[in-house]
Amino acid sequence: MEYSNILNIGILAHVDAGKTTLTEHLLYHTGTIRNIGSVDKGSTVTDSLALEKERGISIKAATTSFIWNNTKVNLIDTPGHVDFSSEVARTLCVVDAVVLVVSAVEGVQAHTLTIADALQKLKIPTIIFINKIDRQGADTESVLEQIKYELQIKTVSIYTSHHEGLDTAYISPVFHNNSLTKEQKEAILEELIETDESLLEQYLNGHSITDESYIKSIIKNTSKASISPVFTGIAKNNIGVKELLDGLTSFIKPDKNTATQETSAYVYKLEHHKTHGVMAHVKVFSGELSSKSVIYNHTQAVETKINQSKVFHHTKHIDTTIKAGDIGIITGVVDTKTGDILGNPEGIPKLPELNTPVLSVQVIPDNDKDYNALAQALQIIDREDPTLQFKWHKPEKELLLLLMGDMQIEVLTHVLLERFSIPATFTEPQIVYKETINKAAEGYVRYWMPKPCWAIMTFLIEPAPLNSGVSYQSIVSKNDIHNKYQNEIARTIPKALEQGLLGWEVTDVKITLIKGEDHNVHSRPGDFNLATPMGIMKGLQAGGTHLLEPLVRFEIKTNEEFLSKIISELTTRRATINSPTFQNEMMHLTGTIPVATSLDLSIKLNTICSGRIRLRMVFHGYDVCPEGEGKSRPFKGVNPLDEAQWILHRRGAYKADERVI
Repeated sequence: MEYSNILNIGILAHVDAGKTTLTEHLLYHTGTIRNIGSVDKGSTVTDSLALEKERGISIKAATTSFIWNNTKVNLIDTPGHVDFSSEVARTLCVVDAVVLVVSAVEGVQAHTLTIADALQKLKIPTIIFINKIDRQGADTESVLEQIKYELQIKTVSIYTSHHEGLDTAYISPVFHNNSLTKEQKEAILEELIETDESLLEQYLNGHSITDESYIKSIIKNTSKASISPVFTGIAKNNIGVKELLDGLTSFIKPDKNTATQETSAYVYKLEHHKTHGVMAHVKVFSGELSSKSVIYNHTQAVETKINQSKVFHHTKHIDTTIKAGDIGIITGVVDTKTGDILGNPEGIPKLPELNTPVLSVQVIPDNDKDYNALAQALQIIDREDPTLQFKWHKPEKELLLLLMGDMQIEVLTHVLLERFSIPATFTEPQIVYKETINKAAEGYVRYWMPKPCWAIMTFLIEPAPLNSGVSYQSIVSKNDIHNKYQNEIARTIPKALEQGLLGWEVTDVKITLIKGEDHNVHSRPGDFNLATPMGIMKGLQAGGTHLLEPLVRFEIKTNEEFLSKIISELTTRRATINSPTFQNEMMHLTGTIPVATSLDLSIKLNTICSGRIRLRMVFHGYDVCPEGEGKSRPFKGVNPLDEAQWILHRRGAYKADERVI
């Protein structure tokens, strides 16, 4: 197991582009597996869940490793379905580069656009593999044009395709290929020349550019994420696989963090093992993680002891220290959640938002006796995927999750039954609204009875710009309210805003603590924790609140003959529509539309266009909900505006906890 370099590579694609098939052939070609698995037969290595085998789709990110050209490659096969975007987003935090798989027939698809946006924002080096060049309708030149204009990615072809759309399709190299003329090669390498000043100067001066100079430029600019090498092939026939492997180890040169030995790691996946218990998949950015050591969990603010540390070796893992730059598994870390930062947070990439869940569902056990077990199971699943934002409202016996779509419901139903033996039903998805204050108002609270207690505060709550979130500051002197009490107030603000007057999370507000006092004898930190929600709710009551509804940004590409029908349909759904653009009888239409009116939009537009449409919808943000639209909901648990019950509840006399964590 000797190697001098480590590469962490993510395989990404829109569903059905051939991503998992390519992964299987990469593993087979490197000797990692003896037999090539089939997506259709459910025998692939990286699709290990029963539902993945049954449906032929990837649901969870799966990691394997192999050695190629003296380099250890940790390969992460990610889900291609948009409902599992959170898995892809976390993977992007730990990879050195990605292989973006695009079908030579379907070309750039909706989820490809979302992925490409994130790759460019994070400046992740990207290699493109155009797959299925043997299928009828394959056109790599057209796909390259889409990549250039729709993804805004500059490319350089390393291999070109021949006999496209036929069983005899094959590929040939661009470099060290005497059959290509100088003019042909320069035409293929045009975007590379434009990207590299040195090459451009040589080209403009009429100098001959050697293949070695081109390749040196590709290595430099790929690592800078300013150019993307393009490979073509047929993954299922093993055509282009070796060439891609050579490209990965030749063109990707990750920076090695040798500046610090302080441990810094990121948990990109959590799973439960029958023997090892909680297994956290981690990328170590600096320092190392080893068995029987203690690591500080920065996100949870707790120290946790590592039982075992393992690294990936082919399709298994072996016990050893996880060193900087490598990906591995640590066990025994029971308090850890997916997305946690271990050790020093500096240098950990920020989690990209590929999509935001805006649908809420209630999970109901088929058998009442399973209620507590179901709640505990959902808590475990929530630690593995925090985007679910599990809420347990105990008085109403409600178990709520946030989801992306119907596919997640199918998966969770399957997981609850297969893993926890709990049959459960999901209600119809409901839109997740938010609320914000109408006008600036003050919220005054005086909590000084029954003693011992003392917390007096006045909050100024003001409207803030849409989608700006919540800001909090205090202008109260530490002499009036001690620093430790002020810290407790700041810590409680997010909890106090979880439900407003209309029952939804409060956002887009600026909160200022403008007055207050403690008592040197009677005050305790818990007094300010208890009183803060009372003051916040009084301020909201004085200012009034209104609903905000979630919007998605849509992009439609189809034949221009369908334009009038599409605009008519969008108008009835309260969409805001931008002016369309046209190219070669195709039209491109963009705009925003409320989530509430877009749930069946894909079905309707596919009917209008007889399936000849590409529709992309991405979360856009929240906007004011028009009068008569949207839904308020009852307050869950004890409302701080009911001061007597709230105080009894928080002091333990009235048992109505919203959630036990």
